[in-house]
Amino acid sequence: MAAYLVANIEVSDPAAFEEYRKRVPATIAAHGGRYLCRGGVVEVFEGEFDAKRVVILEFPSAAVVRAWYASPEYQELLPLRARAAKTMLMMVEGL
Repeated sequence: MAAYLVANIEVSDPAAFEEYRKRVPATIAAHGGRYLCRGGVVEVFEGEFDAKRVVILEFPSAAVVRAWYASPEYQELLPLRARAAKTMLMMVEGL
């Protein structure tokens, strides 16, 4: 069953975030993930959502999302992202 990683990212250091943005796709692809959206226009129809840069990734399963997040390659990038942006990150299992 597919699983989706949803991120809402508020970038505070564009130069550092650009470095992260360049390096992270290879880690995602190495785990069978792919981008469904990456920073496009967000329109909220109901409720409150302070949308910044919304990213949605699709992975083959929840176990693969966890393996990607825990991978040494991605863990190496986490401090860079943490310095560059405030991020809300969650996983949702698909059908």
